[in-house]
Amino acid sequence: METLKRILTWWNSQTVGTQFFTWRFGNKVGEDEYGNVFYRNADNSRRWVIYKGESEASKISPEWHGWLHHTWNEPPTERPLARKVWEKPHQENLTGSAAAYAPPGSIRRAAPEPKKDYEAWQPE
Repeated sequence: METLKRILTWWNSQTVGTQFFTWRFGNKVGEDEYGNVFYRNADNSRRWVIYKGESEASKISPEWHGWLHHTWNEPPTERPLARKVWEKPHQENLTGSAAAYAPPGSIRRAAPEPKKDYEAWQPE
């Protein structure tokens, strides 16, 4: 089933063409904590990622995102970014999923609480 998914869809990990290109020209650079694998070609002009599971760009941490887009030359495996104490760990974009944020009073909450955002004006 996984092979059929890869042949017919582009959003499930990698296509057969990407797998062949990676096998032929790719040099593995590293892997992130989510299981995504990062590659570059011999002259470092192309960089790409093979996602683990569904291809979702927000699954990539800021360190790897900067490397992929040539913001810096060294990958995080060679030169890790300094983390600030106030930084939260990376989290993928949860919009559209069951874990997406729902503010108080939202109909998407299990038990929405009545919320009064304003007081209606009453003429005197």
